[in-house]
Amino acid sequence: MDKIAVLIPCFNEALSVKKVITDWKHELPDAKIYVYDNNSTDGTAQLAHDAGATVRNEYRQGKGNVIRSMFRDIDAECYIMVDGDDTYSAGGGREMAEAVLSGKADMVIGDRLSSTYFQENKRPFHNFGNSLVRTLINLIFHSNVRDVMTGCRAMSWRFVKSFPLVSQGFEIETEMTIHAIDKNMLLMNQIIGYSDRHDGSSSKLSTFSDGMKVIRTIFHLFCDYRPFMFFGIIAAILALVSGLVFIPVLNEYLATGLVRRFPTLIACGFGMIAAIISFFSGVILQTIKNNERREFEFRLNEVSEWYKSAR
Repeated sequence: MDKIAVLIPCFNEALSVKKVITDWKHELPDAKIYVYDNNSTDGTAQLAHDAGATVRNEYRQGKGNVIRSMFRDIDAECYIMVDGDDTYSAGGGREMAEAVLSGKADMVIGDRLSSTYFQENKRPFHNFGNSLVRTLINLIFHSNVRDVMTGCRAMSWRFVKSFPLVSQGFEIETEMTIHAIDKNMLLMNQIIGYSDRHDGSSSKLSTFSDGMKVIRTIFHLFCDYRPFMFFGIIAAILALVSGLVFIPVLNEYLATGLVRRFPTLIACGFGMIAAIISFFSGVILQTIKNNERREFEFRLNEVSEWYKSAR
């Protein structure tokens, strides 16, 4: 088992991967550095090997697939995940690792947004998207995460080996953050330096298509992790709309003793039934979710036993 493993997922990062490896070797000379090449065509894997990293391949395209393989294959006391595009400073990596190794955190989030991100990043929609996602996550999950979509974070063995990764692409960071919040993991924010990509290097993140995937991921995870709140909001909206539409029908009936708008009355009835169904769906799913959290604690105990035997 490695003490510290630096995980670098790469897809066509020949311009920067050597510098990233060198910087993290300097910051954490006792760490083992892994580069997982995701079908690069520009010689990234060879450059990483020449720089002294352990290079492996992941042939299923997508960052989520790469991280899944990394988490499954590598055993370490502390994992540091960082992108291979040299946008994240290695400075502060020692502090991030020490926070995990000392048990102070299960995940240390490298906070770009509180440092130089908005000055360095030249894509305004990315700036807006990062702020929007951070606001949504903190509002829905009552958290204080300062950078949800950062690609630089340190993680404990307990988090990595108990994380059921589902995402295949760039939604992975959002999924990791929400899982850590929901499972009451110890979270820390640490400000890190950020610089824009090298000249000639292009981002693999599509502003709109990947942005919509992230929003959909938040929507689905909101339903999965907070079912009572999710379906409760739907029930409240349906009940409110049905009630407002029903008021004119009720007033007419009280004034004349007649109901002339039967289609409206029927629609209100179905709307209220849907609200009741939604409410109790939330109650049932929340009960299932609570039981799942108890089962997770048992799985976490199993991970702890594995960790003790592996050390």
